[in-house]
Amino acid sequence: MRTIPASSHCKTLSLDSCIFPPNDFLCRIFLPLIVTILFLAPIQQAHAVELGAEGNPIRMMFVPSGDAQVILEGGQEIAKLLKQATGLHFTTAVATSYAAVIEAMGAGKVDIGWLATFSYVLARDKYDVELMLIVVRFGKPFYRGQIMVRADSGIKTLADLKGKTFAYVDPASTSGHLYPKALLLAHGHDPDKLFSQSVFAGSHNAVVLSLLKGEVDAGAAYDGSRLAVAKSHPDVFKKVKVIAYTQDIPNDTVTARKGLPTAIKKKISEGLKFIAK
Repeated sequence: MRTIPASSHCKTLSLDSCIFPPNDFLCRIFLPLIVTILFLAPIQQAHAVELGAEGNPIRMMFVPSGDAQVILEGGQEIAKLLKQATGLHFTTAVATSYAAVIEAMGAGKVDIGWLATFSYVLARDKYDVELMLIVVRFGKPFYRGQIMVRADSGIKTLADLKGKTFAYVDPASTSGHLYPKALLLAHGHDPDKLFSQSVFAGSHNAVVLSLLKGEVDAGAAYDGSRLAVAKSHPDVFKKVKVIAYTQDIPNDTVTARKGLPTAIKKKISEGLKFIAK
């Protein structure tokens, strides 16, 4: 690098040419700025932490389908097994609502969402998420929703629900909202007019508990919801009866946010399949 003599444009600089405007002040300002940028760029690149490393874990989030603490503990166990299978690091969380998982994936704050079927459809349409795997329950790729009532309510048919109070799970729940509504419509009942009041309990477990407490007359949840609370409420099968089942529903999904690197998705998919063996 040679030294050029001072000119009316710039003071003496160790550069091959003067690229600055004809102003001494600008020369003094822009040169350090450019040098700083040139030196800073490789430093920033060197400090970038690869996704899946301990300092930049893959973020998994679950819908609040049941007891949040139980779901969180299950998610943490999955994360532990996935780390052993893939070498990747994970964090887990349970959302406050089904929609919260969808929005977090859309905002790039969650990498992997464990979504119910309808939630996946909403997320795909809105944020172009990618289906990776479908969960298998008891060897089957599907499950059902069910409409339940208190055993002492006198309600025996869907028609008997007229004027009653009803609990759904969540607006984005497949088995606890969408399919039960479709079931009612298929039997000639408008779910928006059938009940005196309908509420969203927030989770499948909460629907069953609302029935046990007498807070609602009937409710909808997935077909394993009574079993999920049977440990703490062993009389649930006597006190809560099923009066109708929905059609088969595709199981929950493991879904990747848009833009998640292909290599990461492949590792996670292979890791989950290995764990499931």
